[in-house]
Amino acid sequence: MAFSLYDSQGTPPGQQRFTWRELVQPTVSKLDDDAFTRVRIILMNGIETEALRFGHAAARVNAGLRLPLAQVRRSEHHQATMINWLLGADHSPLETTIAYEQVAIEVTAALAQNEPDPYLAQVFRFGLLEDFDHLYRYAALLDRLEGKDANNILQCYTDILPGRPTAVEHRAPEDDLRQPYARQTADPLSKLHVLTLAGSEYQTHDYYMTIGPQFADPVARQLYAEIASIEEQHVTQYSSLMDPGESWLEQWLLHEANEVYNYYSCLQQETNEQVRAVWERFLDYELGHFHLVEALFKEIEQRDPAEVLPAVLPAPIEFRSHREFVRSTLAQEADLRANGNRIVARDQDSRLSQEYRDHMNSEGSPSSTVARGYVWVPGTELNRMPARLH
Repeated sequence: MAFSLYDSQGTPPGQQRFTWRELVQPTVSKLDDDAFTRVRIILMNGIETEALRFGHAAARVNAGLRLPLAQVRRSEHHQATMINWLLGADHSPLETTIAYEQVAIEVTAALAQNEPDPYLAQVFRFGLLEDFDHLYRYAALLDRLEGKDANNILQCYTDILPGRPTAVEHRAPEDDLRQPYARQTADPLSKLHVLTLAGSEYQTHDYYMTIGPQFADPVARQLYAEIASIEEQHVTQYSSLMDPGESWLEQWLLHEANEVYNYYSCLQQETNEQVRAVWERFLDYELGHFHLVEALFKEIEQRDPAEVLPAVLPAPIEFRSHREFVRSTLAQEADLRANGNRIVARDQDSRLSQEYRDHMNSEGSPSSTVARGYVWVPGTELNRMPARLH
């Protein structure tokens, strides 16, 4: 069903209120709820924190927008709180990490398949294979530190296999910058895809930087440090796809439209009725934010928002297993590297990145250490141990 950005006014920001009891709702079930409910929760927390981050940056350089930005940020902070608090304390930090990587894999795969720009689609696939390998490394760590099978979180939707090896993902900054889309000619869907991935990867980076130091195991601490560095590279990559010629108000309009689009996508596919009600409420709130920014865009820039965004939103993001697409991409593109803003064959790898990578790995690679000898099979090392004794 087509959904229009302009038909519904939503809830005005001044009427978007919360109580503390509302903000902290019953949590989803780690094992009984569908894994894609958790995928949507993690994704939407990332989308909201991206909106908050953007709102603070914009306020620092736009005195006239500070009040409306503050009004919208207050609501979006509480939206992020309600969403993030839906995850239960029965998730260990490592189990949540597994879930974060499932988000990165399945959402990126969904966007890559529907991306109209071939260059952007290739960049998305390039990042996808790196997140795919991160899942494999963390699954090995979960098995060895907690004796748990990562598939309890993944629910058979996502494979646990090596991707592009994390040890070779380290690149010089010059090789993480991509060619930005052209704001005047790019498909609006491309802009929404880029914002979605930038927000999701930024959230993952921040989570790993927070969780990593809380481990006592030295290999775990090093692994989080290594993969957090790659996540920073991913944020750099996806953020560099944005056209720097977009005005602050144009960027704000796109952020609000992206939130509407993502909540709409979540609402169409949610199976948990309590969470579905959250998506429905916040879709209405984001429509209110969008129309506030739409009015500012018309007043201050004297432009029609239809120049930036069509009336009808694209088809929703598909929250489902993309196993066959990921496997096909892995078979064809695992050996690709980056040289400047180009994705290239392995033999064209950048000298700068090779030197950077060689130095970073000169005292060992945590991602290689943690997965040495690890091959995922159902169960854990503890379950397989009796078989070795016979």
